Amino acid sequence: MGKAKLTELSLMAKLQALYLFSYNFLQFLGWTTALFRILSNLISTKLVTGAYASAGELICLLQCCAFLEVIHGAIGIVPSGVVLPLMQWSGRTHFVLAIVRQIVEVKELPSMFITFSAWSLTEVIRYSHYALSCIGSPPYLITYLRYTAFILLYPVGVGPGEIWLMYQALPFIKRGNLYANSLPFSYYNFIKVLLVLYPLLWLKLYLHLFKQRRSKLGKYQKTKKI
Repeated sequence: MGKAKLTELSLMAKLQALYLFSYNFLQFLGWTTALFRILSNLISTKLVTGAYASAGELICLLQCCAFLEVIHGAIGIVPSGVVLPLMQWSGRTHFVLAIVRQIVEVKELPSMFITFSAWSLTEVIRYSHYALSCIGSPPYLITYLRYTAFILLYPVGVGPGEIWLMYQALPFIKRGNLYANSLPFSYYNFIKVLLVLYPLLWLKLYLHLFKQRRSKLGKYQKTKKI
């Protein structure tokens, strides 16, 4: 391989690292802002009903932009693959755009606050770890939190958060006959089926995160011993 080719590959690698750092850093800033707004609203009002009003539209934007992570896996610039990122992205995006954004009554539910708080904390940790990984080795504390905080935050966000809110949304979906004119099937029945399948789909992702945890933290412990 010629010197010019090696220089070109080196430049491409640097540009790729710069792009990934920029993407992850912007997502980190976005989710930090969302978390700050949610907590500021909680402190000022002493109520959990304002989570969507304070950060909902920003979270919708951040979640839509996260489709880039599916593309990153598809073109191979990150090792995540496509299936699991697509599952998580489609689940969250459907939740915020198809349900929460369309049903006013669910926006002020405690389950909305639980979901957005868990998501925001998770993503602040995850994107800070990703951004730092693009420019070097993250501090062990960040790595540890990245592969440990999900143990609590993930089931809290999914159980009393997403699943409970979707269940609470069912009467409003049925009453408003949501998407009756745009879908060839009953969206109300679709959500009931989804509520049955959701724990199974979630468990697959959850177990995958434990596998990642053993791999990443195990490597650190081995390096530390050496």
